[in-house]
Amino acid sequence: MTVHFSARVLSFLLATACLWGGASVALAQGTDTDGDGFPDVSDNCPLVANPSQADCNGDGVGDACTPGNDCNLNGIPDSCDIASGYATDCDGNSVPDACQICAAAEDEDGDGYLDSCEFAVGNFDLDGDVDGFDLGFLLTQWDQVNPPFGDINHDGMVNGMDLATMLGAWGPVTYSSPPGPAWATVLEWCPDPAVVTNATLRAAISAMGLPWHVRDNASNIEMRLVPPGTFMMGKSPGDPAAQSDESPQHQVTLTSAFYMGRTEVTQAQWLAEMGSNPSSFVAANGYPGSMDRPVESVPWNTIQPFLTQNGLRLPTEAEWEYACRAGTTTPRYGVLNDIAWNGGNNNPYGTKPVATKFPNAFGLYDTLGNVWEWNQDWYGSYSAAAVTNPTGPASGSYRLLRGGAWSSGPSVCRASQRNHLYPPLSANRSIGLRVARTP
Repeated sequence: MTVHFSARVLSFLLATACLWGGASVALAQGTDTDGDGFPDVSDNCPLVANPSQADCNGDGVGDACTPGNDCNLNGIPDSCDIASGYATDCDGNSVPDACQICAAAEDEDGDGYLDSCEFAVGNFDLDGDVDGFDLGFLLTQWDQVNPPFGDINHDGMVNGMDLATMLGAWGPVTYSSPPGPAWATVLEWCPDPAVVTNATLRAAISAMGLPWHVRDNASNIEMRLVPPGTFMMGKSPGDPAAQSDESPQHQVTLTSAFYMGRTEVTQAQWLAEMGSNPSSFVAANGYPGSMDRPVESVPWNTIQPFLTQNGLRLPTEAEWEYACRAGTTTPRYGVLNDIAWNGGNNNPYGTKPVATKFPNAFGLYDTLGNVWEWNQDWYGSYSAAAVTNPTGPASGSYRLLRGGAWSSGPSVCRASQRNHLYPPLSANRSIGLRVARTP
């Protein structure tokens, strides 16, 4: 008699056997081409690492290998994203609305819902409500044949059937779930081509199925979406200003998208949350517009309550450099004085209001210059080995800072430049922060 086990049962038996017999048991079961711990014979995705063996739609093919229907590249088939409510599909075509919108489908009001879906329930003015204005418009189209708007049920004429559909949808327009992260207000769903000028980066951002530009509801900090990717971290090729701790250059892969502050945290944002302002460059000291200048004089330890109470975090060093470079491989992402307030163009001296220089290709301002930005990692040496989602040493004495400041010489304001200071005490007028958040 031949006994057949399901993939789930076989996975359990193999895991148990490995506890008793070690790696030799797994080898006895056959080849594991993708190295995910499951022999090819029982792997539902034998050529791609899929350690969870997830199969959300139960078709026998692992989610990691389900072809052609994962438009947001999150490793889960679109059909499962839609079924779970993670993604909306207002027109029922099995493609998440966000993917259609960023592929040039119309979303004039930028709310993350297809205009065609809003028209389909009678919300002709795209204000989020089917109301008297929409009814008035419908009546102006009454009895017209094949009008561009008003024929809700697509029978070729505006009539009582369209009116019935409109009345049935009366009130706020809602679909299966609101778009975007629950902690944020969506400002722009798709990347603005005038800001994210690189078509490859725009496509990578759009593929995430997440809004590009949001405002964190707790802190009122605007954030931009940074897609996952692989880059070379450390000394840029041919950079004569690079320091020894920027080598060796090494490959880094970040597997998840994250949000990054559009600007450094301002004095206004800090004051609203913490009730006091530690900064030196304030109006009382002769610096106008101080609320729009970055907060400074903040030690690493001091900023932790600000982050915690808002559900925010600091970027890792790898995330920071990846976001700063924004697809570039040179020491800077533009002409220094065009993109950064630094010691060479900062007269009178001191911080300057954020977002007054050109942004990088992710739409982030002042990643170089203005103030040094704390990172999450402890300071340590690089290795030449390729790494995935690095978080730095497990412990240390100094925390990392990146980006240079208003007082830094041009040779310091570079994407790979590293600085490190003692976290409890390091508070000076050139140190601030930029926040990050996991979607």
